[in-house]
Amino acid sequence: MLIEGRRIFVTGGAGFIATHLIDRLVGANTVTVFDSFRHDALSGTRLDGHPCVTVVRGDVLDAEALRRAAAGHDVFVHAAAIAGVDTVIDNTVATMKTNMLGTANALEAAARLDHCERFVNFSTSEVFGTHTYKSGEDGLTHMGAVGEARWTYAVSKLAGEHLCHAYHKEHGLPTVTVRPFNIYGPGQVGEGAIHVFMTRALRGLPLQIHGDGDQIRSWCFIDDIVDALVLCLERPEAVGQCFNVGNPKGTVTVYGLALAVVRVCGSQSPIEFVPKTYVDVELRIPNIDKARRVLGYEPQVHLEEGLRRTAAWYRDQMQDAGEEA
Repeated sequence: MLIEGRRIFVTGGAGFIATHLIDRLVGANTVTVFDSFRHDALSGTRLDGHPCVTVVRGDVLDAEALRRAAAGHDVFVHAAAIAGVDTVIDNTVATMKTNMLGTANALEAAARLDHCERFVNFSTSEVFGTHTYKSGEDGLTHMGAVGEARWTYAVSKLAGEHLCHAYHKEHGLPTVTVRPFNIYGPGQVGEGAIHVFMTRALRGLPLQIHGDGDQIRSWCFIDDIVDALVLCLERPEAVGQCFNVGNPKGTVTVYGLALAVVRVCGSQSPIEFVPKTYVDVELRIPNIDKARRVLGYEPQVHLEEGLRRTAAWYRDQMQDAGEEA
């Protein structure tokens, strides 16, 4: 199906990835954003006040408010979550509640719709634990040690995946789960490494690396994951499936990433190494063969080009705020 003329409901719709997805879908569709606005990538964009966008401030833990807001929609995208390493570590109870109970509430709200064409659930690559080298969707997930705060995010998201599959199998809800791998790009808010590196490099501040910088990541530009999400909404073959979405060609060490950011920004920022005080992911490279085979997905934006586009956006934002960049 083509995503046109649909009424689309997006929890966490003011978040970074969701805002870009809405920007792609709006106009040909109407969109309702349901968000607490803890993080806000939507305000100040063309979506702010857009005639095809309705904003409802709410919390996914309020099941009744969520059901009322979702009523009458055809498509349900569930992107609401507490995320970010520092935020999760400082808010483990809220993380578990929001990500597990919020997903349960979202699924129940979708199941009560008169007609739900698709339910897309945002999970995370964190479900693979500290090391994943081209792990497929059917590979083993890793919940991490009980009591280690970082893994509350991963286990809460993994619980949401299981619940999505259960609603699909038991109630026929057309669910799809996506596991994003290190997404970056213009409009990013929160705690992402590229967001932090970029803003500091453009200000000439030191870029801090936790540990020795040999941690390996694969970075995926925002436009590429939006392509994958649209395919998940359009392709009937996506229903009942889980997909890794990332860009294996964007693989680099954290130190290499810092050097690239400094170069792209034309910055003189020094790179500093500071002690690592939390459990970290040492290796994370996605296997996207399933997304290629089932969805026809292929990331298009190489890391260098994505960094240039991202730096240009941050520079414009800083200049608009009257700040040197």
